Amino acid sequence: MTETGLQAETLPPLAATVAPERDLMSKFDGLIAERQALMDSGVIDPFAIVMEEVRSPTEAVIKGRETILLGTYNYMGMTFDPDVIAAGKAALDRFGSGTNGSRMLNGTFRDHMEAEAALRDFYGTTGAIVFSTGYMANLGMISTLVGKGEYVILDADSHASIYDGCKQGVAEIVRFRHNSVEDLDRRLGRLPKDAGKLVVLEGVYSMLGDVAPLKEMVAVAKKHGAMVLSDEAHSMGFYGPNGRGVYEAQGLEGDVDFVVGTFSKSVGTVGGFCVSNHPKFEAIRLACRPYIFTASLPPSVVATAAASIRKLMTAHEKRARLWDNARTLHAGLKALGFKLGTETCDSAIVAVILEDQEQAVAIWQTLLENGLYVNVARPPATPAGTFLLRCSICAEHSPAQIQAVLDKFAAAGRATGTID
Repeated sequence: MTETGLQAETLPPLAATVAPERDLMSKFDGLIAERQALMDSGVIDPFAIVMEEVRSPTEAVIKGRETILLGTYNYMGMTFDPDVIAAGKAALDRFGSGTNGSRMLNGTFRDHMEAEAALRDFYGTTGAIVFSTGYMANLGMISTLVGKGEYVILDADSHASIYDGCKQGVAEIVRFRHNSVEDLDRRLGRLPKDAGKLVVLEGVYSMLGDVAPLKEMVAVAKKHGAMVLSDEAHSMGFYGPNGRGVYEAQGLEGDVDFVVGTFSKSVGTVGGFCVSNHPKFEAIRLACRPYIFTASLPPSVVATAAASIRKLMTAHEKRARLWDNARTLHAGLKALGFKLGTETCDSAIVAVILEDQEQAVAIWQTLLENGLYVNVARPPATPAGTFLLRCSICAEHSPAQIQAVLDKFAAAGRATGTID
């Protein structure tokens, strides 16, 4: 007899009582076949690159070959800064390797508080909250801020984390055409005047490197009584007089209600954050599920973030070098005959537009075999029908490296028939 009083031998085998299960992985057959076809054509898998050694913010060893890095988002080159590394090592020695808990329970350490203090100083705000990643910052802020019967209004080309923040919540979702002030105005005008509304924008869009007309969009949002959240992940550190982002460069510090960012770009480590001057901002900690139920960042990580952020406050020479590098690369690729994502150099992202995936992967592999790493991007990460190579420039790229990049693009473009 069992504890339930039933004779175990009278029970039929479990398998006999369960219908044959549907293979939940079968929905991925198309993706698997597409990837296999790519591999069968003899190309390297562009989404499975391993860096065997990283020697500096701009150099690594990939497949045993010394390689220039032009696809890491390490805009300000802080990953190897001696002061940043020293801060991380000291925190590792003092607090150990991890936190083992969420910020709300046992996961807030001294360096979490220091990172938030550094953010408040950097942005000149009264409030700052650190999340485990930039993705979690968008997921948490959007799903928490906007509730049932309220509206999130977002750019159609918004980052996946913004879309997922909308899905995580219960608000109504309204999209407007990419960077269209007119469409934003029209769609806001159709919504109930007394409903809560949040307009979510990005300073720099990560695929094409284009900049949002934030000044006009924020004005439209305020006209319709909406609050504004601006994701400045790809502009923090080098856009605006203090490196705060596009919203600062366009004079909107008093008009943007929430600024989201990440540590994995200019700061040079991992993590996310939101800053705000709203007097009730701290209430987010009490209601935000991705903050409450996620383990906090290791102390060594937030210590490096705090040290990096404080150095970025006065990194004026680095900012100037980054812009020089970006303008040189953009102008050089344009002169070679490549089609670029923006007509002018608007950011530290330069996107080279290709005809299809086969052409994009072919030139990508040629570049990699010649010692240059960039990113291949395709839908759904990019706008529909867009295939590109994404270059992200670093302040630590030397003039010689930028010239080498242009030479490698010229050779690869001609070898693949992409340019004459």
